[in-house]
Amino acid sequence: MTPNDWKKYIYAFLITAAIFGTALYIGNYFSNLRIEDLQATESRISLDILSSETQYALMGELSCPDPKNSVLSDELTSLGEKLDYSAGNGTTDPNFIALKKQYSLLEIKDYLLVKKLANCPNRPVTILYFYTDNCPDCDKEGYVLTYLRNQHPELRVYSFDYNLDLSALKTLASIYKIKETFPAIIIKGKTYSGFKSIEDIAALVPELAATSTNAAATSSSKK
Repeated sequence: MTPNDWKKYIYAFLITAAIFGTALYIGNYFSNLRIEDLQATESRISLDILSSETQYALMGELSCPDPKNSVLSDELTSLGEKLDYSAGNGTTDPNFIALKKQYSLLEIKDYLLVKKLANCPNRPVTILYFYTDNCPDCDKEGYVLTYLRNQHPELRVYSFDYNLDLSALKTLASIYKIKETFPAIIIKGKTYSGFKSIEDIAALVPELAATSTNAAATSSSKK
């Protein structure tokens, strides 16, 4: 082997090493950025959860709180959207899972608070929604429930990942006899399995139709 051949091999090795090193550096750089972004999101969500739990303690002092202020629907929705975005990007970080569990517990707390409003005026309508990954109908059901929630501010939708390893969630699923058929929704204490359209849910919750009628009548009277 001639000296020129050795030079070619050395140059080829150096170029390959440089390309590999650059690729490794770029990969680590973007990976660190993603981790930092997730940690920042986790920090914000943790603060929101602490704020919500403090509000629950304060609202619990009232015998019949105003549901518009006590149920914290807007804050729950905001937390859920943040978690859904991270989950949609394939997050399996243990800290993210822990936050998801905290959020589920917060939803259960909110649901229990709403149940205490049974004898109060303007009690919110509630729907419990259980889903799993790799469930096409679950995605469709999520869109339906999101639409209904946006159309009816008095509607409270609590969504739960059935496979989340959380004892309180497993107890809730056991109480309502959630089986291995998803999506599953609970309306007025009764469990329904399989996809339900907007019309199906409206038929199960006539209060929603009533509020739509009242809203339309109010709108017409202002014209």
